[in-house]
Amino acid sequence: MPLRVLLAEDHAVVREGTRQMLERDQDIVVVGEAADGVEVVALAASRSPDVILLDLSMPRMNGIEATRRIRAAQPATQVLILSAYDDEDYVVAAIEAGAAGYLLKTAHASEVIAAIRTVAGGHVVLDPKIARHVIGRRADPGDAEQPTPREVEILRLAAHGLRTRDIAEELGVSTRTVEAHFTGIFNRLGVGSRTEAIVRAASRGWIHLDRALRPDDD
Repeated sequence: MPLRVLLAEDHAVVREGTRQMLERDQDIVVVGEAADGVEVVALAASRSPDVILLDLSMPRMNGIEATRRIRAAQPATQVLILSAYDDEDYVVAAIEAGAAGYLLKTAHASEVIAAIRTVAGGHVVLDPKIARHVIGRRADPGDAEQPTPREVEILRLAAHGLRTRDIAEELGVSTRTVEAHFTGIFNRLGVGSRTEAIVRAASRGWIHLDRALRPDDD
């Protein structure tokens, strides 16, 4: 079945061009368009898209708050940010709100389409320029305990899109054991989601996201 995509962009010309670009792909169907943050939250609830391609700067409600509300109400829907802002604070705020990916508007059409497929499959996607900043920013080693080798392995597998059951099978442990490790990781890093944990772990150099962050990675 084609991926159901909701498009949220306040500039009508940009929105129309993006829609035309997406509709050229036979595996994608655009199920709605929103011109502001309030509208995209409402459409997310009524249209149940697989992925929302969302701009950060929108009227009535910004993209970060919209992402937070969408993810709280529809956890199965993935949010991919497409923004002109490459500021690290925006990226971190979007990830903390629950976004599965962040691309710049300078991305090529093929990169956007590939990223939509990637986040729909449970992977993390960051624009290469942003990824270099995030990975290159090393936190003070003393601000968090070092992870165990098993926690590092779980984070690495999660970064490649494996879900709890898949990680358990890969490591030969129970799903409860994996969940317990995630609880420890979240507490250690002070985060509340896997995507946020992956980004924070990369920023501390615990894992490398070179493959996981490539939008065209299978």
